[in-house]
Amino acid sequence: MYHASFRQLQSLVLVARHESVSKAAEAMHVTQPAVSLQLRTLESITGVALVRKDGRGIQLTAAGEVMVDFAERILRLWEHAGEELSALQGVTSGTLRIGAVTTAEHLLPPLLVPFTLERPDVRLKLQVGNRVEIVNMLARQEIDVAIMGTPPRELRTNAARFARHPMGFVAAADHPLMKKRKLTLADVVGANLMVRERGSGTRTAVERLFKEGGHALNFGSEVSSNEAIKRMVSAGLGVGFLSVHACALEFKSGLLRMLPLKGNPVDADWQVMHLAGQPIPKVAAAFQDFVIEHGQELVRSELEGFYQRSAS
Repeated sequence: MYHASFRQLQSLVLVARHESVSKAAEAMHVTQPAVSLQLRTLESITGVALVRKDGRGIQLTAAGEVMVDFAERILRLWEHAGEELSALQGVTSGTLRIGAVTTAEHLLPPLLVPFTLERPDVRLKLQVGNRVEIVNMLARQEIDVAIMGTPPRELRTNAARFARHPMGFVAAADHPLMKKRKLTLADVVGANLMVRERGSGTRTAVERLFKEGGHALNFGSEVSSNEAIKRMVSAGLGVGFLSVHACALEFKSGLLRMLPLKGNPVDADWQVMHLAGQPIPKVAAAFQDFVIEHGQELVRSELEGFYQRSAS
């Protein structure tokens, strides 16, 4: 097999990822016929069919699955080669492919901004999703590093703690529970508690609190968006259990407050990780080192106002 181009390999990988020629074309900023031509040319070179139509979508043949695996490795090696050459010239450049769980979305700017300002040649490819989505991206090596609360059990990763992760029960400033003396977890249980979907970091934390307190896992509402929970809670429709990072602006504006419950908020860990046994690009390794060294300081600075109000 000779003369396959990187463009043809990229077309195949993106069609496989999206199961759609049109979505692959959109990702490559080209037309659908251009992607179809790349696929036909690659099939002509390999001598076998690589894709087949499945209703409105596209599926890989057995040969296509084999080819995608090699194509992804080839493209990754080529990207790493460019980064190694840049490193030899004393330049930290390349694309930082990073994924983060939704709760960490508000955490990323104070980490990424100082890192990229010192490295103007670094490009960012940021993916934000729920825990399952980020774990799958890491497994498929669509991202090089991931930020989440707890390393996945289903993957072998090299993970390092870099900052504390406060999360807790929040409510509108005028919620009746704000004025209640000796507030208990039982009071929260009966106040239409809104939580994230199963598997999310905050959901796991609140489930642990309920079990430790001897309460059944009887939540008022399950919501797959931090923003939706914040809006409903600030409107007085119940209470929520959320990351402090996700509520920083609402705390500052007075829309939300931490419930005066003993032990609220609770602390967990933020961790940065990459796949074990896999080479990590120079720029990803540099970011991981940066986060481990400066992460706690940057996170603390970002939440300084919250901690000052909590102490007063």
